[in-house]
Amino acid sequence: MGIRKSSKLPLQAAVLKQIVRRCSSLGKKHGYDEEGLPVDVPKGHFAVYVGENRTRYIVPISFLSHPEFQCLLQRAEEEFGFDHDMGITLPCEEVVFRSLTSMLR
Repeated sequence: MGIRKSSKLPLQAAVLKQIVRRCSSLGKKHGYDEEGLPVDVPKGHFAVYVGENRTRYIVPISFLSHPEFQCLLQRAEEEFGFDHDMGITLPCEEVVFRSLTSMLR
């Protein structure tokens, strides 16, 4: 049983990238560049917060093209919304997140 790619994937990825950029733009604060992006996050990556302790992970933007990661983002939007100062918080346990990301690499 394979995963069928949707023709909407490029459009969804573009929308998800906009969401990530908006959530990462926290303003000009200590640790952020002139565009409001965290200086410790390499280009092509973004920060997410996972688990009960809100552990911070830096993940590549390429994860946005994976349906499994998109599902996590949809759940995050439903549970937490995307309009807050902290980065994207994903509603899953750390062990599940680490397992998923190890499969996506």
